[in-house]
Amino acid sequence: MMLLPKKIYFHHSQNRMNDEGNILAAREYFFSKKNKNLYYLLKNRFSWMNNFINDDDNIIELGCGPAFVKEFINNKNFKTSDIMMDNFIDFKGVDAVDTKFANESFSIVISSNLIHHVAHPIKLFNEVNRILKPGGLYIIQDVNFSYMFQLIILLMRIEGYDKTTDVLNDEVPCNDINDPWSGNNAVPNLIFDDFTKFNARLGNKFELIYSKKNEFFGFLNSGGVIAKTFYIPLNNLLNELVIKFDNQLTRFHRIFALQQSIVIKKLNH
Repeated sequence: MMLLPKKIYFHHSQNRMNDEGNILAAREYFFSKKNKNLYYLLKNRFSWMNNFINDDDNIIELGCGPAFVKEFINNKNFKTSDIMMDNFIDFKGVDAVDTKFANESFSIVISSNLIHHVAHPIKLFNEVNRILKPGGLYIIQDVNFSYMFQLIILLMRIEGYDKTTDVLNDEVPCNDINDPWSGNNAVPNLIFDDFTKFNARLGNKFELIYSKKNEFFGFLNSGGVIAKTFYIPLNNLLNELVIKFDNQLTRFHRIFALQQSIVIKKLNH
């Protein structure tokens, strides 16, 4: 395989996809139901979370962005939060690393593609631990820093990455704090590829109970979740076949998988 740079960053204005960061446009597009590919991508990306959720769970999503997760979760107590102030968000102006929620407020915390945007991951996990009830779950969907994902970053100029980042350091930021759209796509793998080490830095507050790598062609042919690009429209049957094929292909997760699904449990100390 070709050698890839250890670190590279692109400003969001360099992104070769369209409508980068336009959350309201992304919501309008999704709810228009014009793109079956995108619906199947997000259904597959989020529906698995229901396996870890009960009807009476009290759930908060941090950094909800367009709040698509809520559309696929079977729980009446699901609430969204974000630093943004849009009307569709339940708790507005919430900083994921300093939420101001009371201690042990929630039985489940969810985040989707948030961690790689957080400047200080240690602070995020400590905050999640604080607001989770004992035995509560942190359900995570985020990027998988595979070889193909690195190529996509370089080709499409999406955010960027730094493989040399020290995720155990709570003082040095993992991304560009001057760019609110900055992302370090290496961070989730730097955390979860050796979660024992990261968890020790936290004080062994969690237990990793679920991990799965996923998504390739389904993501590439989705047209984009927020930023938009070209895609080939598929019918229901073909979209189902793409997901099944991806499930086999992403077994080679270091090469192909573009996302990962994680569940960690708060330990009772």
